[in-house]
Amino acid sequence: MFYDKHAKILIMLVFAVLGVMIATQFRINEVRKASVPFQRAEEITERLKIVEKERNQLLLEIQRLQEKTSNEVIDREINMLKAYAGDTALYGPGVVVTVDDSKKVAKPGENANLYIIHDDDLLRIINELRAAGAEGIAINEERLTAISEIRCAGPTLSVNNNRFAPPYIIRAIGDAKSMENSLKMRGGVVETLKFWGIQVTVAQEGHVVLPPYRGTHSFEYAKIGEGEAK
Repeated sequence: MFYDKHAKILIMLVFAVLGVMIATQFRINEVRKASVPFQRAEEITERLKIVEKERNQLLLEIQRLQEKTSNEVIDREINMLKAYAGDTALYGPGVVVTVDDSKKVAKPGENANLYIIHDDDLLRIINELRAAGAEGIAINEERLTAISEIRCAGPTLSVNNNRFAPPYIIRAIGDAKSMENSLKMRGGVVETLKFWGIQVTVAQEGHVVLPPYRGTHSFEYAKIGEGEAK
């Protein structure tokens, strides 16, 4: 009986140990299964943090580039407006037109004014150049703007309130061939002036320089409109 009882106790202990071992092994497997997703979650979290950091850096870079682009666009627009207003020097291909009084001597009874250059003559040349696409024009180093004036002042001409005697040198930037053809077309301004002996030469040049307007821009009566004029 003693041995039977002792055997039963040993068997019970063996089963108990086996039970503990089985439970422990089960628990270890469960922990292993649970730990894999946890580790993956940690890895994903770290990657997400890195991606968010990169995204924030990219957003800052985009913002910087947008501000830079915006400033560059504004600067470019301002420079273009200054160029149109004549406030900056320009250079480029174009033509140089030299105009001088006639060397002919007026015959008795003839009007001597027919053989000298007048403001109308220069204006006709300027208009032809503009019609041919001139992007900038200067007369004797005076840049022409929207408010420039060309008028007779005795035996001289006044440009931007500065007097000049002939010869008058007109520089224009644009399509040189088109401007020359426009001036020299049959029955055009050059042919008409030469009929009276006015000396006119037109030369194409690859590098024409125009000075900036030296005067001031101001409005005494005009107001800058906002929206629709009323």
